[in-house]
Amino acid sequence: MFSNEYDETDAPKCIPRKKSSDITKNIRALICGILGCLCYGGGDWLMMYGDPTNMGKLYWLTVGTAKIPQWRYILAMTLAFPGILFYGIGLFAIQDYIKDEKRKRIYHYLNAFGLTPWIALHLIYVVILSLFAWLNNNGFARDALTICEALYDNFAWLIPVSEVVMLPVFLYWFYLQITGKTLFRKGMAFTNVLVIFAVLKMIASIMPVGAFRLGFTNGLMSESMILWFTLMFLGSGRENS
Repeated sequence: MFSNEYDETDAPKCIPRKKSSDITKNIRALICGILGCLCYGGGDWLMMYGDPTNMGKLYWLTVGTAKIPQWRYILAMTLAFPGILFYGIGLFAIQDYIKDEKRKRIYHYLNAFGLTPWIALHLIYVVILSLFAWLNNNGFARDALTICEALYDNFAWLIPVSEVVMLPVFLYWFYLQITGKTLFRKGMAFTNVLVIFAVLKMIASIMPVGAFRLGFTNGLMSESMILWFTLMFLGSGRENS
């Protein structure tokens, strides 16, 4: 799982193996990352799981989401706060598997930058879905779809902007792994979260239409991150053994 070969350009001197205490610390941090993804993913399922019958141009404004009680949206947003904390702990721990300090710093800043849109994106969807459900259940069902689609149109630009901000850290991690600049073997680059996401996306596309598919699709990034952190966790455990 871990590479014993080091580029001379990256490490002119032999890089010592990580201490047992450091490995234990990293494993705990990776577990925190998994917990963070469970918080975010749980929120994704809470705000979407229901009858997937579409009501307009947005596939997630459905008959099911119109009936979701407000406590589920409140809980989904509440979970985002411990979620981003645990998620960040896990992501920052990954930098300890990078061989040299310069690349660690690059990863660190890309990661800090990439964490900023997560709650913003979560908030946009929670607010729109919460409003959609409230309007449908308080005598404004005829206008609910028009209002919520218009609200989404106002903030739709945030989606691609957020993706541009979020993706570089994962692309950089892929580059570091495929070029042998981490403690993992180069082949581990193909367990990158973006690769996992693509695989899960294909799986979601062949699922039968239903509430499970809607929840699974909405939580794809969190589900991908859970698998990725788990692979990092298993790799760390193998090094420790």
